[in-house]
Amino acid sequence: MLAQLRNYGSGRLMPFLKQYHPIVHLLLVGTVMARMASSMSMPFLAIYLSRESQLSPLLIGAFIGLGSLAGTVGGFVGGALSDRVGRKAIMMTALLGWVVVFTGFAFAKATLAFMLLNMLNGLCRSLYEPVSQALMADVTEKEKRLKVFSMRYIAINVGVAVGPLLGAYVGVFEAWLPFLVTGFIYFIYSAILYTFLRKFGIRTIEGEQRKNVTVRSAWRIIVSDRVFRLYIGGGIIGAIGYSQMTVTLSQYVEQSVAKGAALFALLMSLNAVIVVLLQAPISRWSERRAPIVAIVTGNVMFALGDIGYALSHSWTAFMISMFLFTLGEILNYPAANVLIDRLAPEGMRGTYFGAQSFSNIGHFIGPLIGGYLLSNWGGNRLFFLLAVVTVFGTFFYWKGHRLHEIVRKTC
Repeated sequence: MLAQLRNYGSGRLMPFLKQYHPIVHLLLVGTVMARMASSMSMPFLAIYLSRESQLSPLLIGAFIGLGSLAGTVGGFVGGALSDRVGRKAIMMTALLGWVVVFTGFAFAKATLAFMLLNMLNGLCRSLYEPVSQALMADVTEKEKRLKVFSMRYIAINVGVAVGPLLGAYVGVFEAWLPFLVTGFIYFIYSAILYTFLRKFGIRTIEGEQRKNVTVRSAWRIIVSDRVFRLYIGGGIIGAIGYSQMTVTLSQYVEQSVAKGAALFALLMSLNAVIVVLLQAPISRWSERRAPIVAIVTGNVMFALGDIGYALSHSWTAFMISMFLFTLGEILNYPAANVLIDRLAPEGMRGTYFGAQSFSNIGHFIGPLIGGYLLSNWGGNRLFFLLAVVTVFGTFFYWKGHRLHEIVRKTC
């Protein structure tokens, strides 16, 4: 019986491994490691600051939002440079920067130091994320890219499912310890990634993909692309709503129920577990439909989740609301990546994925708006408003999709 199970598992595993480039598998495993590490510490930053400092919710939102603001420019520049100088250099710079960031978080004492480190964290994320997505697309056939983006999203959430629980456990010993462990994991990952990128011929891949792209020429192309601007508009509005999950929601939960910090850790892990369990079947549903259908449906789920948060006063209600919100994630984010991938000209995939980081403007504005409304309106009105705003953001994606279809048919 055991031999049959081993043969069955091997029979399914080997075709899966051969179906994608080894670099794709490496990046998927690395994504689990990296997200597990960062989610050990970062989701608790807002709670830590609210307890250990005199900062108001508005200032905490601004503080954390600065990381996304720093990443807005960094993602575009890094993506454009990756099309010119290669993916490896940009990715390694980001990973080693993360080592500095989380080691610094472990030992920093001054508020200014935390602010600068958080900005550097946003910059590193904006460099690494789009370039790693572009590299995955570089080595994958077009018809398989939605599956790759979906698997990447599963990998992110496997890490996020484990990370907060590990962070809560490790943080019992010392508050700074999760940050130091995170820095060490990023160092190990950077060393492994460097070794394997050299082994599996990244130089050849980069040689095939590199184009004579400058930041100035990339900017001109992006600015002139009306469809892309509409997609970014939809992304910014979506980010305003999504950013509340890791900043404002943590404070709202702590105010609303007993043992709010423990519930928030559970909600973050629940979010990730739902993605891991449901991403594959929902992706199969999405593959048979246009990406815009998944985005519209996903935004409706986001809105229902926000309405649920507004009405929740118990652990069970918050968990049901997180379930609905997570369905929105599963539908929305891989489909949005497919829209960008289909829009990007060949040889400029890094530029377009990097410029997608302009949606980080929403991640900066979102915590500011959320912190202000939480202080002055309370969480109920805040999340009802976010539901309306999220549904409105669908218009930009729909408008961009229609324009792209018209342009494609006339070419």
